[in-house]
Amino acid sequence: HVLVESRNRAPQRRQALHGRGAMKLNIANPNTGAQICIEIDDEKRLRALYDKRISQIVDGSDLGEEYAGYIFRISGGNDKQGFPMKQGVLTSNRVRLLLDKDVSCYRPRRKGERKRKSVRGCIVGSHISVLNLVVESKGDAEIPGLTDVQIPRRLGPKRASKIRSLFNLGPEDDVRKYVIRRRFEKKGKTISKAPKIQRLVTPVVIKRKVRRETEKLSKLQQSQLAEANYMRLVAQRAQEAREARRSEISRRRSSRRASTRA
Repeated sequence: HVLVESRNRAPQRRQALHGRGAMKLNIANPNTGAQICIEIDDEKRLRALYDKRISQIVDGSDLGEEYAGYIFRISGGNDKQGFPMKQGVLTSNRVRLLLDKDVSCYRPRRKGERKRKSVRGCIVGSHISVLNLVVESKGDAEIPGLTDVQIPRRLGPKRASKIRSLFNLGPEDDVRKYVIRRRFEKKGKTISKAPKIQRLVTPVVIKRKVRRETEKLSKLQQSQLAEANYMRLVAQRAQEAREARRSEISRRRSSRRASTRA
């Protein structure tokens, strides 16, 4: 029993040793496009993050006075061995799950491939080394490098409706004239690239839609005509069968009468 107890306590000791240390926080601000990485080694501050799950809210004042008024949302993280946190796994330990193409933390290399991989649960614990946070609400003070800068987006919108909403365009405006182009230098030449607009309604698209509707209507009419012809043929065959049955019955009756007279 002593040997078994010592073996059971060995992983707990290793976990306690691994649990000590600092935690890095990757804080992203979607409004500015900026991101910073800070390191916290104060255990009192880190206790505000423990036992919280992915997508839960963290008060910035618990992380320090400089983050007072800020509200952060936990979006993910990695443990000290590099295994990612997975949403929906309600534990703080590491587990092995059979993953496929429809879940996160796995990218199949072949069609229909599944694989058992190690992932960390969605509950924050002392084993997490890097935690990802997203700014949900801004506080009173500015955070250097996160809220006082504005990083422009590298690529513009691609969908036609989003381009219209960005430039406040009407139905009569041509979306193709408002596509954000990207220009860069390559081998001494200035190259300009623009995305292919998705869900753009053009005369060709309208023509194809009309053709599809016309083909659909013609197929419906053909099927209705074929059904009418079939029902007419069935009724004709039934009428012929009834007439044949009547003629057979009349023939038998006449033969009976002739036999009785004889």
